[in-house]
Amino acid sequence: MTTLAGRGGSSDRNRAATSWRSLLPAGDAGAREPLALGVELRQRDAYDAARWDPRGVSAATPRELARRQDELMLAVRPLVRGARGWIKGDVSWDLVRRHPERFRPEHAAWFTELHGIAAAPRPTGPFAVVAEWLVLDTVDSAHLWPHLREAAARGIAIVATHPQQDVRMADAAEVDVRIAGSPTDGLTVTARATIDGVEAPVGTVRPLGRAGVFAFGLDRDPIPVVLAPVALPDPLPALLRGSPIPVPPAEAAEFLADAYPVIARSARVSAERAVPLPALDRPTLRISVEFAPRHVVRFRLEWTYAGREPVAIDAGGSPAPFRQDAAEAGILDRVAERWASASSVPFAPRSELEGVVAAEFAARALPALESLPDVRIDVSGERPAYRELTGDPAIRVSTVEGPDRDWFGLGVIVTIDGRTIPFGTLFRALSRGRRRLLLSDGAYFSLAHPALQRLKELLDEAAELDEWESGPRLPREALSLWEDFVDLADAAEPARAWRELVAGLRDTTDVPAPEPPAGLTAELRPYQRDGFAWLAFLWAHRLGGILADDMGLGKTLQTLALVLRARERGARPFLVVAPTSLLGTWRREAERFAPDLAVRTAAATQARSGVRVAELADAADVVVVSYAVLRRDADAFQAVEWAGVVLDEAQFVKNPATRVHQTVRGLRAAAVYALTGTPLENSLTELWALLSLTDPGLFPSARRFREEYVRPVEGAPAAANTDLSRAASAAERARVLARLRRRIRPFVLRRTKDLVAADLPPKQEQELVVELAPGHRARYDAVLQRERQKVLGLLDDLDRNRFIVFRSLTLLRMLSLAPALLDERDAALGSAKLDALLERLTEVAAEGHRALVFSQFTSFLRLAAERLDAAGLPFAWLDGSTTGRDAVVEGFRDSDAPVFLISLKAGGFGLTLTEADYVFLLDPWWNPAAEDQAIDRVHRIGQTRPVFVYRMLAADTIEQKVAALQRRKAELFRAVLDDGEPFASALDADDLRGLFEP
Repeated sequence: MTTLAGRGGSSDRNRAATSWRSLLPAGDAGAREPLALGVELRQRDAYDAARWDPRGVSAATPRELARRQDELMLAVRPLVRGARGWIKGDVSWDLVRRHPERFRPEHAAWFTELHGIAAAPRPTGPFAVVAEWLVLDTVDSAHLWPHLREAAARGIAIVATHPQQDVRMADAAEVDVRIAGSPTDGLTVTARATIDGVEAPVGTVRPLGRAGVFAFGLDRDPIPVVLAPVALPDPLPALLRGSPIPVPPAEAAEFLADAYPVIARSARVSAERAVPLPALDRPTLRISVEFAPRHVVRFRLEWTYAGREPVAIDAGGSPAPFRQDAAEAGILDRVAERWASASSVPFAPRSELEGVVAAEFAARALPALESLPDVRIDVSGERPAYRELTGDPAIRVSTVEGPDRDWFGLGVIVTIDGRTIPFGTLFRALSRGRRRLLLSDGAYFSLAHPALQRLKELLDEAAELDEWESGPRLPREALSLWEDFVDLADAAEPARAWRELVAGLRDTTDVPAPEPPAGLTAELRPYQRDGFAWLAFLWAHRLGGILADDMGLGKTLQTLALVLRARERGARPFLVVAPTSLLGTWRREAERFAPDLAVRTAAATQARSGVRVAELADAADVVVVSYAVLRRDADAFQAVEWAGVVLDEAQFVKNPATRVHQTVRGLRAAAVYALTGTPLENSLTELWALLSLTDPGLFPSARRFREEYVRPVEGAPAAANTDLSRAASAAERARVLARLRRRIRPFVLRRTKDLVAADLPPKQEQELVVELAPGHRARYDAVLQRERQKVLGLLDDLDRNRFIVFRSLTLLRMLSLAPALLDERDAALGSAKLDALLERLTEVAAEGHRALVFSQFTSFLRLAAERLDAAGLPFAWLDGSTTGRDAVVEGFRDSDAPVFLISLKAGGFGLTLTEADYVFLLDPWWNPAAEDQAIDRVHRIGQTRPVFVYRMLAADTIEQKVAALQRRKAELFRAVLDDGEPFASALDADDLRGLFEP
């Protein structure tokens, strides 16, 4: 017992003697020694047959490295700081591992981990000998490179240990296999490396295991040594270690047939043009589709290679050696992209679908995938004839007298692509919030169409009025709800009745000519008397219309005459809606031509002005308001009963989706009149939008208008390239266009300046084509090529990519003007267009003339202003942000400034500047009518001198193509309103493609 106790006490004392220091504080870690990683490019001594002892290894020197580059290795060891820098001292790998407390903790831990990573294949036991140097050449661990990069974060320097070497870490590297020569002369296989984007000379790169490389420079002192991470699959390490591998001509064919496919599956391969690389055995993506009863579809995706078993695309484990990862990834990316663009069914390796989702997959996804290369679709089971109905729903509503005299039955028939939809099935799907509906015959369609959603809302509202037993019905008092159904429907009894009511107006040619009202102080010209008579006739019949006279023909005067006539008959007040910049114009014109009219202006909202709209209307014959204030105080203006509504510059309400359009639609007025010189700028749909306000019963359905007029008139010609098909297409457009003109003729009055040609001075228009300077041309062509490559691939889905496409167009248009608009650093490239402009403006001013200069790019106008300042030419300025617009205009009229710089936004309407007789349009605008209005600032009644117009275009740029598109739009305008020939003019993907193509 005593012996046992004595042994136990001895053991306790020994443990205390070796561990008590651990109870003391570790001390200041910052005061401990730092470490650095010494890196040395080493070389084994040259072989000498006369020597029997082992060859030594020493640091590579420039002279020895120039003589031979074999048997190199990269070795590392820890260093400590000495008096003159980092030195070997007494530090070693073993010392760092056994006595880490001597060094900074983060340094000691890093070096210990590095030793573990490098020595992992050769673990050192407690009695193992740890070498002075660690050789990195055989380190395959992928952990090596992240660990080396962490050195900087821990404050560990990586330095060369030899004075004739210099070491650094690179960011990235790429290594591939290069095959040179030809089959007839023999091939040479080498490894080619690129480090940080710079190709390294052949033979100066060696592998560091399979996770990186090191490169060295020849004929340099000190020798530059660069370390870089890169994955090195076979055979890259062997190629980097050895010299280029020759392939004799007799073995070239065998090498290309047998060895090349193996190499290409693991490493990237490039070859000279004379080397015929054989096509690799590409994988095929097989999609197995099973059609089951009750609209169920099952599918699975798998890879197939010739002569091998299929592999599921989501198979786990290591990929088989015959699989081509890059090829599979490329095929899968294309399939996933096409899949997503064709349908909303989620992409998956396998799935079971049912109902409308299965139908969509079969009708949209499968046909889209069948045309892809490297894809095979195997179908089993009976494949139903699924088809998607994509047309707009055609809705017909009718009323049927029932046994209850206080109710009438509501009949609703919905047709899509000629297929009548069962109402009960449709209503149940809508009421349950379904997104799509699958019919029994395999047809399916989306329920998200606005017309169907609106139908659901109306049916829900009707159902709240009564519990339906034998079908939907409405009480006779629900007139407003019935009108909502009529507005939604393509055909309804009220719409037909309205058309019958105005049928007699279509062929009206003799409009009674009333005497001008007594309060009118102006002498109406003959064409103005006709316009006044037309307006008075429409108003007497509570009908609206569009007065589309050219700018400068007195639309305001004719309208004031109508207001005076209405007041004589006890009808007041009229509401005039105009852009903010024209409120003062209406007030001045009324004071000038109809001084007896009480005109009130609603320049601000009720909340800001403190004046209620109803109070203004009670005290006025005419209330003038801006579109912005009308939109904000919609309820107040809609609460007043107006004798008539006048929409000046009515193109502001050409978009039915805007709130201002909807506000005007809700106004209570005897009739609505639109004043605009451009009732149609880009598409017939804009004309429909205005007519839906002035004459809502003329074309009650927007969808039907698109089908019956927009598509035939603006659609592309027939695809068949035959004279017969082109003639048939042209004849159809002409027939539809004639019918459209016949229907709108009573409600649209347009006169051109030809009516007052004798009262206007001559006008000369000329295109000035300006050649770009060489530097400007090079910059434009470079950007054009870049944008062309980006945009042309987006035009197949123009609706989704429209913003990107038009951004590129705007960029090119600005670059056509001056490179400095995109990058101030390109200001030295100048602007040939500004040079030409300044030259002509100098002549204009010297000869006592005055000029208006227009551009839609305010930034380009600023460059023009800088050039005018430098030349000492005074000018006036007007853009969308200018305050005191009237004062600026009057200032130009009263001054001697020869130039007025005006932006398109500010100068498109409401200006009379006959003091000028020259007009310069610095850039072509999408809308040719807007250019005409800009010219009309000068060329109008009151002008006494000839007018000269210059359209400046940059040669061989997008500007000339925009000008060509302008001419097409002008053709559409003339075709509809001026009895011109029909001409397709919608700005579609083909038009945009033409802007980018050479």
